[in-house]
Amino acid sequence: MAFTLPDLPYSHDALSSGGMSRETLEFHHDKHHKAYVDKLNELIAGTEWENASLEEIVKGTYQEGAVAQNGIFNNASQHWNHAQFWEMMGPNPGKIPGNLEAALIESFGSVADFKKKFTEAGVGQFGSGWVWLVRNGQAGLEVTKTENGVNPLCKGQTALLGCDVWEHSYYIDFRNARPKYLENFLENLVNWENVASRM
Repeated sequence: MAFTLPDLPYSHDALSSGGMSRETLEFHHDKHHKAYVDKLNELIAGTEWENASLEEIVKGTYQEGAVAQNGIFNNASQHWNHAQFWEMMGPNPGKIPGNLEAALIESFGSVADFKKKFTEAGVGQFGSGWVWLVRNGQAGLEVTKTENGVNPLCKGQTALLGCDVWEHSYYIDFRNARPKYLENFLENLVNWENVASRM
């Protein structure tokens, strides 16, 4: 079963007013994400993973504690990460739904404290990676960060919100200002209804 690049859930210029340019989406979605999908299909052809679901491949090829992950995992996880990322953003962010707001306040003290912790974790991720808001079983909501393509599936967590902090995700619009990119992401790009639906 070959994987395909999902269409963006909005036009390439839909996020421009929120600080993510058409050029960024053309490079990030059309080139970077597509490269992960194409490479994944190439690597799984003729292997035990050829007919597995994306989630099965991510969980089955992840190596806990490994300094570097294998090629199948890297491309499968980045395909999964990006497919979520596009849906977690939208041209009309709107207000945080009440159930999500209550959960954020319960877990972090306030929405502002959550945003501060999320931004700090993303800024503090050395090199390439992701920052996540996750539901961690009975432990409630947590902010985590992962290296390279590792994601919450690998840790048995549910991803509610994720932000790509690889340089290709922000360099066109924000150059090397990762903190500004993260702050803008939280204020102007997150589709909070989508985040709440994942709870």
